[in-house]
Amino acid sequence: MTPAAQKIAPLEEQGNGQIIYGLDIGGTKIEIGVFTDELQLIDSWRTPTPTTSYSEFVSTIINLINEANSRYEKKAIVGIGMPGIIDKNGLVKSANVPCSTGKNIIADLNDILNCSISIGNDCRLFALSESVGGAGEGYKRVYGAIIGTGAAGGFCIDGQLYNGRSGFAGEYGHLPVSAFLIDKYKLPLKTCGCGLIGCYEAYVSGPGLSWIYQHFGAQTTDTFHFVQRLNAGDEIAKATFNCYMDLLGASFASLILSYDPDIIVVGGGISKIDQVIESLPFYVNKHLFTGVECPLIKRAKYGDSSGVRGAAILRKQLSDS
Repeated sequence: MTPAAQKIAPLEEQGNGQIIYGLDIGGTKIEIGVFTDELQLIDSWRTPTPTTSYSEFVSTIINLINEANSRYEKKAIVGIGMPGIIDKNGLVKSANVPCSTGKNIIADLNDILNCSISIGNDCRLFALSESVGGAGEGYKRVYGAIIGTGAAGGFCIDGQLYNGRSGFAGEYGHLPVSAFLIDKYKLPLKTCGCGLIGCYEAYVSGPGLSWIYQHFGAQTTDTFHFVQRLNAGDEIAKATFNCYMDLLGASFASLILSYDPDIIVVGGGISKIDQVIESLPFYVNKHLFTGVECPLIKRAKYGDSSGVRGAAILRKQLSDS
C-alpha cells in the first residue's frame, strides 16, 4: 500500500482545519481524495468516467463532491486534474475525455457548486505531488515524468509548478524523435494522438513499447509477456528493450538539456518495470554531450495516488497565495 493510500484518523479527530478535495479525472475513472490541510489523506473512492456526454460528465463530478460534502459535513476547496491541455481561458482540449473539449469545466461547476475550484493537467500535477513531500522532496528543481498510456510531465521549482507562457511546459512526449534513431532501428514514422508525426510519445509510451515489441518480431503486444521474456534472456525482448531504452533515453536527454533538473521522478505503468528504472541513466547519458550527466532518477513515491494529491496541492497553494 502506498503512503497516499493509507487511511488516517477520522476527520473529527483532525481538528477544525480546512479540508481539500482532489479529483483525478482519467479516461476510464474519476477518483476523489479527501485531504486535511496538511495533505494527509482521509478517504478516497472512484467512479467510471463518462466520456461522450458532457452533461453526464459534469453531473458525475458534482455527485462526487456532494457525496464528500455529505460524508464530512465541511465546506471544502477543490482541485481537479485531468488529461489534456487547459488553456489560459480555462478551455479544455482532451483526447481521453472528448466530451470536455472546448468546455470551461470550472465555470460550469461554479455555476452549480458553491465552492472554490482549480484545474490543471494531470501529468503536471503528478510532478507537483512528487515535488512536495514525494520522491522529489528536498530538491529545488524537480521534473516529474509519466510513462504510461501517454508520455508527459511537468517541472517544479521550489515546490511550485513552472507554467510557461501558455501552461503546458513539460510536454516532452511531443518532441520529435531523433532521425538518427529512426534510421538506426529502421522504424516507420508513427502518427501521434496529438496529430503530429514522429513524436516520442508514439514510441516510448506503454502502447509504444508494445508496438516496438511486435515490430521486432513478437507475436503479441502484451507488456507482461515482454518483461517475462526479457527476464528469460529472449533475443526479441532484448532487441526491443535496447531500442525502447535508446528512444526513452534520448527523450529524457532532451528534457534534461531543456530544464536541467536536480532529479527526475518517474511514474506510470512503465515505471513499474525495474529494468527500465535501473537502466535509464545509462541510456540517457548516451545522448548527452561531455560535461553533462543524467541527474538522479527515482520512481514516484505516491504512484497512482499522485493525481488526487497533486490536485489537492494545487488548490491549497492557490488558496494560500
